[in-house]
Amino acid sequence: MKKLTTLICFLCISFNMIAQKDSLRIGDSYLEDQLYVGIRYLQLYNQPENVIGSGFSYGFNAGYIKDISLITSGRWALGIGVGYAFDSFNHGYKVSEQNNNIVIEVASSVTETSSFNLQSIEFPFEIRWRTSSANKYKFWRVYSGFKLSYNVKSILQYSAGNTQSSYHNIARLNRWQYGLTIAAGYSTFNFSLYYGLSPLFKDTTIGTNTINTKVIKLGMMFYLL
Repeated sequence: MKKLTTLICFLCISFNMIAQKDSLRIGDSYLEDQLYVGIRYLQLYNQPENVIGSGFSYGFNAGYIKDISLITSGRWALGIGVGYAFDSFNHGYKVSEQNNNIVIEVASSVTETSSFNLQSIEFPFEIRWRTSSANKYKFWRVYSGFKLSYNVKSILQYSAGNTQSSYHNIARLNRWQYGLTIAAGYSTFNFSLYYGLSPLFKDTTIGTNTINTKVIKLGMMFYLL
């Protein structure tokens, strides 16, 4: 994982150095090549009935977005990027292993705790609108779009009294995730929202009910030139 993180940082820095000659250029057109850093609160939805919530869920992400201007003024553009994301979910599932298979059930007590940590590579695609100009560094923005991510590492942990268990890279996880995004604000500080469209798990049921849990991510996004 250290090698993967180092590679992403190297790519971000390299792309930014290449793009500097185009960023905020004085002239007829300009681009907003940017690094981004985000922190967010995570909320699971479409949970099965009787699932007990078990704590605070959070995440952060960082990466690089290449700006592709659609008009000369630069106020409308496309953004295509790559980044790294870490998410830690606290949820109300009981996790166990039976006959070499991971079994997910509803936790029966608040004393049972479960966490689910994900590390992913994300690929944001944005339609960008802003009130900036080639020599105006503080401006309003609304960036909306679609984000695709691929999980590279997952750890699912479960604890009940003296019983503790940990499972890595479980097959029931949907490694490819996708959802709608929007970020809006002024200057460096922007509110962000991710609305997940894909379930976290695949081919997973509780009794006869399919687990269709999805995620909403609400937080702050910081853009750096």
